[in-house]
Amino acid sequence: MKNPPDARLKELLVQARTIAVVGLSANEERASHRVARYLKEQGYRVIPVNPAVQEVLGEKAYAALEDIPEPVDIVDIFRKTEDVPPIAESAVKIGAKVLWQQEGVTSEEAANFAAKAGLEVVMDCCLKLVHQKIFGEKE
Repeated sequence: MKNPPDARLKELLVQARTIAVVGLSANEERASHRVARYLKEQGYRVIPVNPAVQEVLGEKAYAALEDIPEPVDIVDIFRKTEDVPPIAESAVKIGAKVLWQQEGVTSEEAANFAAKAGLEVVMDCCLKLVHQKIFGEKE
């Protein structure tokens, strides 16, 4: 599966308000934490999804996507590729618009499932780096 072109990615990022980050770590040294902090600084509502933490970046963490009590635009995944298919199923269930697999995450199975359900899919791509490239933001 091919990622959408930059023009479409820009549309998705402009339209998005809420990003659920699956696998968001409370450890500031982890990529998930750095990416989520950056997204929050850019004005997005970031919702941590990690059953091992209570709160990250001042936001209440949820054990699963289905536990989030508000609409989610982008599901950003920081998990092993083999863990992604059930996350894609949850993303479809909650009505997310985009399934975003971070750099190094490449589940074709999840991508195909989500795409068939109408979600935009991005794989093996860092959301922070794409945002910086498209909008010219720096840290």
